Amino acid sequence: MVGAPCRETSHTVNLLITGGCGYVGTKLTQAVLDRTDYGVTVVDTQWFGNFLPQNPRLTVLDRDVRQIDDLDLSPFDTIFHLANIANDPSVDLNPYSSWEVNVLAGMRLVDRAARHGVRQFVFASSSSVYGLKSEPRVTEDLELVPLSEYNKTKMVAERVVMSYADAMTTTIVRPATVCGYSPRMRLDLTVNLLTMQALMNGAMTVFGGDQTRPNIHIDDLVDLYLFAFERRLAGVYNAGFENLSVREIAALIAEQVPAEIRMLPSSDPRSYSVCSDRLLATGFAPKRDVATAVREIATAYRDGRLKDEPSWHNVDWMKQHHLG
Repeated sequence: MVGAPCRETSHTVNLLITGGCGYVGTKLTQAVLDRTDYGVTVVDTQWFGNFLPQNPRLTVLDRDVRQIDDLDLSPFDTIFHLANIANDPSVDLNPYSSWEVNVLAGMRLVDRAARHGVRQFVFASSSSVYGLKSEPRVTEDLELVPLSEYNKTKMVAERVVMSYADAMTTTIVRPATVCGYSPRMRLDLTVNLLTMQALMNGAMTVFGGDQTRPNIHIDDLVDLYLFAFERRLAGVYNAGFENLSVREIAALIAEQVPAEIRMLPSSDPRSYSVCSDRLLATGFAPKRDVATAVREIATAYRDGRLKDEPSWHNVDWMKQHHLG
């Protein structure tokens, strides 16, 4: 379903972004403020800091999504629900809390959104919900067989959000592994991690190497969220445009940042490709690629904007400060 949202006047539009201080959320919040005159409210625990510039149209609430039942949702046209405990090892630190954040908090939020008249709910899921797939084209219609607790929380949260499709526009985005520079950086994602290893050490350590990983540039993902909002895009959409083996990713990085590639055995069985034809059929088209991400990260490192901060590694930081 594609259609322009109906609004009285643009200055009355308010958006809520949960996780708006995160890796993707920071860039999404900045993009909304830069491209529109909408009001934006961000809800984020700020475990990893707040790198959002001050703006009179921006309100940042330092709150846990599990504790926002008193937040009036009626002013918001659309909610972008990005807040979550992200990736397998982070969830494994405390599975109970992760289910609370990733599923129960989202369930309460989407239910209250429907009751308060929110017009659209955009949920950030993950392409990892498919589990291990042998099909060359992993489409949205295939059965979900999540392997990890993280994958399972995403699958269940998807089902909850989709159950409200009759009450408002519900949009499920299943991003591939995200790459590229953000003011709130993550250096535990494949492209970002290997690029920083090459820059700092002149060598990359690749475990296995033959596993296929789908990828999406962070700015393309931000563009997609806004595309889905402006067109009231409903349904479930894969969002990954380069299915590359980890070995291929390392070789691509070495073309821009000369570095040795060290191969080691891996016990990680995950290997999957995603097909994003359904999304491309809506008219959305990516503008960037993995090579773009590598170039941006290298530039940010060389000009001093990017350093290997402890907080850029989710698991270690959370283990020390939050869920350990």
